[in-house]
Amino acid sequence: MSSDFEGYEQDFAVLTAEITSKIARVPRLPPDEKKQMVANVEKQLEEAKELLEQMDLEVREIPPQSRGMYSNRMRSYKQEMGKLEKDFKRSRIAYSDEVRNELLGDDGNSSENQLIKLREERAHLLDNTERLERSSRRLEAGYQIAVETEQIGQEMLENLSHDREKIQRARERLRETDANLGKSSRVLTGMLRRIIQNRILVVILSIILVISILMAITFSVRRH
Repeated sequence: MSSDFEGYEQDFAVLTAEITSKIARVPRLPPDEKKQMVANVEKQLEEAKELLEQMDLEVREIPPQSRGMYSNRMRSYKQEMGKLEKDFKRSRIAYSDEVRNELLGDDGNSSENQLIKLREERAHLLDNTERLERSSRRLEAGYQIAVETEQIGQEMLENLSHDREKIQRARERLRETDANLGKSSRVLTGMLRRIIQNRILVVILSIILVISILMAITFSVRRH
């Protein structure tokens, strides 16, 4: 699973490097080449977004205990993607302003003032867009952290449940062992008592036998 992520990661690095190089070249190109370059960069940005989506799916399939490192890398790549989109928007604004200047020519101060106002409005819109993107990234990062925390919590609960079952089984075995030991102790005590009783009985019988023999010898001697 991580090998697929690393493959997408390499493709993303190569693609973003190409996009960065092309964005830097846009302002210096002739109008016709600029138009083609802008279209090419738009296509590559879409490809980069698709790679990010694939990488995100791969990260979700990685076990939670190993996911943290990949999640941090994904956040870095998404920030890099946001910076590329921002640089591309600025490059497109410069390109649009240049094309408009070529079309309008020198129509007086009113046209120039309108262009300045349009630039300011676009800059304001870009700032708002960037703020929204940053907020969206923060929300997404918070959501991912919440999901990871929930998964870790579930795994901890499962592990605790398994440990509790093991402890309960161990207690049951101890109870069974104690019960078996109690039975064995009672059996051994009973056997010991029987052995002692048998030995006492043997001693008593031996004494009686000896006394009987002595009495028989005594009576025999007296008769003679």
